[in-house]
Amino acid sequence: MRGYFAIGAEGLSKPLNAGNLFRSAHAFGASFIFTVGGSYKTARSGGDTSHAPTRVPLYEYESAADLALPGSCRLVGIELLDDAVELPSFKHPPQAAYILGPERGNLSPEIVAQCDNVVKIPTAFCINVAMAGAIVMYDRTIAMGRFPARAVSSIATPEELPPHIHGKQKFRTKKI
Repeated sequence: MRGYFAIGAEGLSKPLNAGNLFRSAHAFGASFIFTVGGSYKTARSGGDTSHAPTRVPLYEYESAADLALPGSCRLVGIELLDDAVELPSFKHPPQAAYILGPERGNLSPEIVAQCDNVVKIPTAFCINVAMAGAIVMYDRTIAMGRFPARAVSSIATPEELPPHIHGKQKFRTKKI
């Protein structure tokens, strides 16, 4: 899969949710994880059995104004807003940082203003932060990965992808 992604949350207050979210991020191959206006608190986070911050860079920002992302990285808010794009219709950017809101609240207006896109998971009501993050990371994996088409029935097996064929070597010349 080309590109990279990160995932974080604003205002996390429950260490178990942070642990579960960041453990999933580690499992899905996140390039970094982050918090805004909350902290991870590794010692109390029983959900992170993979100890993600020891394997994936963790950045903790005190406020939305402090949030700093690489230049080509797009901030994607995950929030149940009326005008948000539904996740199944969303085209994931190659370089993306996904941010979720706190357990009992919404993304702050300051964070929403910084987002390049806001996406919603089509559910009847809000779901757990760690679960929402896992759904978004799974959707990114399916949308951007190289997988064969789904089988046409539940008892059929999917066709295998053909092997990747490399083209000829390209020589680029510098034009002045």
